[in-house]
Amino acid sequence: MSTEEKPSINWVAVITMMFLCGMIAFVTYLGQPLSNVWKAQDAIKNSTMLAMLGNAMVFVAYLFMGIPGGKLLGKVGYKKTALIGIAAGFIAMAVQMLSGKLPMEGGLALPYGVYLVGGFIGGISACLLNMVVNPMLNLLGGGGKRGNQLNMAGMTFNSLTATVTPLIVGSLIGAVTADTSMADCDLLMYIALGVFAVSFVIISLVSIKDPEQAVVTEKIGAFAPLRFRHCLLGVLAIFAYMGVEAGIPGVMTQWLTAEGGPLAATGNAAAIAGSVVAVYWLLMFVGRLIGAAIGGKVSSRTMMVVTSLAAIAFIVIGTLTTGVAAKMPGIVTDGGFGVKMVEVPLAAVFFALCGLCASVMWPAIFNLATEKLGKYTAAASGLFMMMVFGGFVFQILQGLLIDSGISYMLSFIVPGLALAYIFIYTVGFSKPADDIEALVK
Repeated sequence: MSTEEKPSINWVAVITMMFLCGMIAFVTYLGQPLSNVWKAQDAIKNSTMLAMLGNAMVFVAYLFMGIPGGKLLGKVGYKKTALIGIAAGFIAMAVQMLSGKLPMEGGLALPYGVYLVGGFIGGISACLLNMVVNPMLNLLGGGGKRGNQLNMAGMTFNSLTATVTPLIVGSLIGAVTADTSMADCDLLMYIALGVFAVSFVIISLVSIKDPEQAVVTEKIGAFAPLRFRHCLLGVLAIFAYMGVEAGIPGVMTQWLTAEGGPLAATGNAAAIAGSVVAVYWLLMFVGRLIGAAIGGKVSSRTMMVVTSLAAIAFIVIGTLTTGVAAKMPGIVTDGGFGVKMVEVPLAAVFFALCGLCASVMWPAIFNLATEKLGKYTAAASGLFMMMVFGGFVFQILQGLLIDSGISYMLSFIVPGLALAYIFIYTVGFSKPADDIEALVK
C-alpha cells in the first residue's frame, strides 16, 4: 500500500500569518511603554490609572468584538477578515499618531481622547487577527501535528514580538519629561504604518482558501457553553489570566518609570524599564517552547498547578524584597545607544519570572475549560476571546489602587489574587461533570 503524500505547505501564506501573530503582540502591548509619555503630562497629574488606560483600551475591544468578530469571520471568510483586521491596525496607528499632532494648549482631553480611540481600534485589529491566525495556521499545516507545530511557531513569534516591542519603544523614547509627547514617537508610528501597509498588500496577493465549514445541525447560542460549570469557571479563569499577562508588565512599566521611582535617578528609566519588561516576554517565549516540548507528556492540569503556585511565590517574594537591588543587562541611551549591566530592583526580576509561568496558561486553561464540550467548543472559543477584557479590568483596578495611595508593591496583590483563583479552579473545579457526555449530545 502506498503511503499518502503530505500536502505541500503554502510557505508565503504561513510566513504572512507569522507576521500577523507578531503584529497582534505589537498592537496589544505598544501602549505599555507609550503610557510613560502620557503620564508625564501635567493634565494627567501623574495618575497611574489614566496612564495605563491607553493600553487597557485594547482589551475593551475584545468584549465588543468577540461575538461579532466570529460572525464576520463566518460571513466574509478568513482572508477578508484578516484584511479588515490589518486595515483596522493601520487606522489605529494613524489615529494614535494624530493624537500627537493635536494642540495641547487647550487641555489634554482631546489629544488623550483621540489616543484612547486609537487604542480601542487597535484592540479591534488584534481581536480579528487572533480569530484568523490560529485556525489558518492549522489549515495551512494540514491539521494534526504539523498544524499544531505551526500554531506553536506562531505563538513563539508572538512572544518574540512582545519581547522586542518594549525594547524598541523604550529606547526610542529614552528619558521621559513633561516636554515629551506622542510626536516624539513619529518614527515608530511610521514604521508601524509601513508594516501594516505591506502586510495588507501581501495578504491581498496570497491565495488563501477558507476551511470548509462544518454543517451545523443545531443552533447553539453564544453563551450556551456556560451551562457547564467547568467551562463557566474556566472562562472566568481566562478573565483572571489576562489580569496576570497584561497587568504585571503594565504595572512594572509604571513602577520602574515613576517619578521618584527606583530608576528615576538613572536618566534612562524608560529604556531600562523596557529591558526589564522585555525579559518578562522573553521568558514567556521560553516557557512556550518548554510547554510545546513537554505538552505530550505533562497534562494541562499539572502544568497549571505548578505554574500558578510558582507565579504566586514569585509575586510574594518580589513584594518582600523592596529595596534590594540586582544587576541585569539593559538598554541605555545616555551618551549613545548601547547595552550594559544596569541596576534594577530585585523585585522586578521576580515579577519578570511570572512570564515563564504565564506562558502556558492560556492554552492549558482552554484545554481544561473545553474538555468534553463537543459541539459547544466553538462557542466557548468566542467567549474566551471576549474574556480578554480582563486585561482592561485588572490593569485599571491596579492603577486605581495605586492612585488611591497603595504602594506599587502592595498593588501586586491584584494579579496574586487572580493567580489564586486560577489555582483553585484548576485543582477543584476544572473537571467536567460525570454526566457531561449525555448533556452535550
